[in-house]
Amino acid sequence: MPLLRYCLLFACAGLLAGCGREPPPAPTDAVKTQTVASPEEGGAVSRAPMAAPPAQPPAAPVPAAAVTPVGKAPDWSPLELSSGQAWIDCGLDYRHGDGETLTVPSRANLRHLLEPCLAGDALRLRYRGKIASDFTALVERVTRVADGLGIGSRVLDLDSTGGQVEDAIRVGDWIGANRWTIWIREDSVCHSACVFVLAGGDSRRLAGQVGIHRIIRLSSTATSRTELNTELQAVYATVREYLERNGASPLLADVMKTVPNRSLRLLTGDELRLYGLDGNNAAQDDLDRVRLLDKCGDDFMRRRDAWVRAFDEQCRERVQVHALNTCGLQLRRDFGFPDDDCPAESPLAEFNELPEGPPADAPVAAPVGVSATGAVEAPAVAAEPVPSDAARMDEGQGG
Repeated sequence: MPLLRYCLLFACAGLLAGCGREPPPAPTDAVKTQTVASPEEGGAVSRAPMAAPPAQPPAAPVPAAAVTPVGKAPDWSPLELSSGQAWIDCGLDYRHGDGETLTVPSRANLRHLLEPCLAGDALRLRYRGKIASDFTALVERVTRVADGLGIGSRVLDLDSTGGQVEDAIRVGDWIGANRWTIWIREDSVCHSACVFVLAGGDSRRLAGQVGIHRIIRLSSTATSRTELNTELQAVYATVREYLERNGASPLLADVMKTVPNRSLRLLTGDELRLYGLDGNNAAQDDLDRVRLLDKCGDDFMRRRDAWVRAFDEQCRERVQVHALNTCGLQLRRDFGFPDDDCPAESPLAEFNELPEGPPADAPVAAPVGVSATGAVEAPAVAAEPVPSDAARMDEGQGG
């Protein structure tokens, strides 16, 4: 009995001592949110009309050939970039600026701006603004001109607070079919509908904030919560299908639904990888594996997989996109890349024909100004003469 009393007294003393202790610190990967002033000015907005249910099921399924693929028929009608600002650069070191301002995305002007990129076989499209139909058209046009010129490496350097869900899905599918790398720089963000664009990239280099919240139905005709939920369920079903076919997790759609559209949940690095939004696209990796084994051999694939693991272990904590690239370029030399037989399939192939970084004493342009999203703006770079069709248009269109 004395022994039992002693044990009880000892346990009580331990509990009392614990009462005065500081609470354990919050985990560093705790959920972070911020307030959105006006979700309609970016966000994840759905405007597509809801199709009325058919009176009776169709007699036969619609043949696949009857569905027009994204961008099947090129549209070169006059286009104004009213949703954002764009720049074209043949260099990948954004610390020196973003290249030439693109205000007229006509075929002639795009060809003029992209021809110098042939030497390095790489282009960088910098876009800052909302995701909308003009942005979708811009990416498609740049892709078509790059294809015509034979420029294989394309980087979308993106800064967006979101926009139209349907346009984000459309451009994401286009990006996924045309081998784009996507960067979210340390001075940029990718919020709301922008994450759907992110899902389409072959490879993603992320240093800026990536955030999500609920989809807004601005074109809704619902008069009750039940009707609105029915509409949203149809939109989220489309989102899940899109994410799944592009190698991202459909669970992301469920997480979005839990965040009010006037708040923004910032995704952690672990969450970005969990949802398939960072690094190499899993769906593209699966698609490439058989082709690369046949073309480049087992040894190439072993070294490529080893590089990916080393990059994840040694480079992920870099807080700037150019630092991520520099780390990856240093690693690829250790694994024998670029490969002599398969240079275009090697990691970071967009740097194959370009200097891997500025000389140590090279001056780096200091950024000036702040964008509407709070991102630091790069200094303006003087543009070279453009074709006559561009000269007639006004300068400075943008959001």
